[in-house]
Amino acid sequence: MSFDYIIIGAGIAGITCAEEIANVLNKKVLLIDKRDHIGGNCYDYTNEEGTIIHKYGPHIIHTNSNRVYNYLSLFTLWNIYNHKVLYKVNDSLIPVPFNLISIDKCIPLHSNHIKDALLEEYEVNSKVPIKELRNSSNKYLKLLGDFIYDKIFLKDYEKLYGLKSEELDEFVDKMLPVEVSYDCRYYDDIHQVIPSHGYTNMFQNMLSNHDITIMLEKDYHEIIDIDYENKKIYYEGKEFRGHLIFTGMIDEFFNYRFGRLPYRSLILLNEDLDDVLFQDNATIYYPEEYHFRRITEFKYLTGQQTFYTTIQFEFPTEYDINNDEQNIPYYPVDLEKNRKIYEKYHELSQEYENITFIGRLAEYKYLRMDEVVEKVLDLVGEKFIGIDTEK
Repeated sequence: MSFDYIIIGAGIAGITCAEEIANVLNKKVLLIDKRDHIGGNCYDYTNEEGTIIHKYGPHIIHTNSNRVYNYLSLFTLWNIYNHKVLYKVNDSLIPVPFNLISIDKCIPLHSNHIKDALLEEYEVNSKVPIKELRNSSNKYLKLLGDFIYDKIFLKDYEKLYGLKSEELDEFVDKMLPVEVSYDCRYYDDIHQVIPSHGYTNMFQNMLSNHDITIMLEKDYHEIIDIDYENKKIYYEGKEFRGHLIFTGMIDEFFNYRFGRLPYRSLILLNEDLDDVLFQDNATIYYPEEYHFRRITEFKYLTGQQTFYTTIQFEFPTEYDINNDEQNIPYYPVDLEKNRKIYEKYHELSQEYENITFIGRLAEYKYLRMDEVVEKVLDLVGEKFIGIDTEK
């Protein structure tokens, strides 16, 4: 069978590309993934107790984009879900992002002074960057910023990225700001939802077009060759004159020409318990204790009512392509030195007119699910159809 497009990677980027190309462009698509399932790290399944489990960690769609929400709504019904996160700090469970409740619980001796300083300098419901607080001339605002930085940010990110404190300073701008409110939600986006029947069901609906061929448990190197010198693609030994969309690791695609880009991986351990509930919240982080970073209890996410519950322990670790337990890349390590390496790969990728690189791994950038979908919709509209999506 001949194809107009070949897509490598059946995560949310590749699936959205395949759906749009097949249904909007009426083109034939081959979607390839080396895993035995679609959905990438968003894949979920139902366990023996009937609970929907997010195999690769909890995923919540949160977006202010009506375009993304309406698009995905074509393929699923939704459960409205407002995610809340607690951090274990000083034997207390603290809502994060930090808010006025967090201040009362963490810094009780100075909480009134801190809240007065916040409300004097900032408007109610505003968001204050941690870096701004740490640089404040007000001693109480600085106290708050330093507390969050030391007790939350450094310890949590040391686990997640395995970096030294001086390297972590580059991530300060990515920290969640302080919320000048009593809102304990992790996100404040207009749409906060989870597919009613799971992500995998939604993805199956997206891929239902008969012009989409799915090839699982197949490493693309086995069937695709790239002639880097002449910028040609070969599929099963024959030149492929269509368009290739690559959603995997860009450094791997170019055979690590400029060196390997570092990623972080996760080891995830599930435990089924003969209890209705295990903890007081969907996700609880432990920045100061234990080797694991967080525990997620899935019944909070799915809203299911069962006599059993499943929890998931998350252990951040180095990405290692040669280790079966660590060979899934989750997070790009977005340091300046690594971005410089990525920019070399990005510049090289621009030389290939018939290859598009898109998604978290291909762009070496932390992208939310809604951001990936928006990027794909823009890509198909602008590059393959010629629509100005900004109008």
